[in-house]
Amino acid sequence: MSLPLRPVSTVDALADALRGRVLSGEIAPGTPLPEQEIAAVYKVARPTVREALAVLVHEGLLKRERNRSAYVPEVTISDLDDLMYVRRPLEDLMVQALSGRRVPAAEEALDRMAALPADAPWSAVVAEHMALHEALIEAVGSPRLERLYAALAAETRLGLVGLREVYKDRDVLVSEHRALLDAIAEAPLEEARAAVTEHLSHSWGREQAP
Repeated sequence: MSLPLRPVSTVDALADALRGRVLSGEIAPGTPLPEQEIAAVYKVARPTVREALAVLVHEGLLKRERNRSAYVPEVTISDLDDLMYVRRPLEDLMVQALSGRRVPAAEEALDRMAALPADAPWSAVVAEHMALHEALIEAVGSPRLERLYAALAAETRLGLVGLREVYKDRDVLVSEHRALLDAIAEAPLEEARAAVTEHLSHSWGREQAP
């Protein structure tokens, strides 16, 4: 029995449009997003804009301060270093729990990433990248690990915006993640742990290069 699809509200549609622009890098860090301007561009009411911005603020993709328009926060190299410092032990716990296993949801996210058309927006690549890593964390079965990892999700997504210039050939990104999943499923535990550490250090380290 099929269930009716929930219609997409104007708020959801606007939030999705703005989310795509943030994750593609079109809206640069620090750029203000005045409600009146967005309402005029998208031809929607200001309360709709306010709600859509609130969605992205909740996700951590925007910040809003008193007497200031919402804006995209900057994720600096120092932020990335600290983010990886916290992520590495969490993902090490993941690989220890999943060593020798395939995670279908992660494999499916990788397949979707590989199947994206060549002109797909970078935000679509980011979405599948996040889905892959989150599927690995969820497969561990620890609600507390999931909560800790989720707390880093927004900064991770914003940091991934910078990788769009590193991975102009998306096949490289797909290949790196396929090797990661293979290592978790097939390599001895210590090799798999090293592969996860290298994966995090490799990608983010290259992003920091000039």
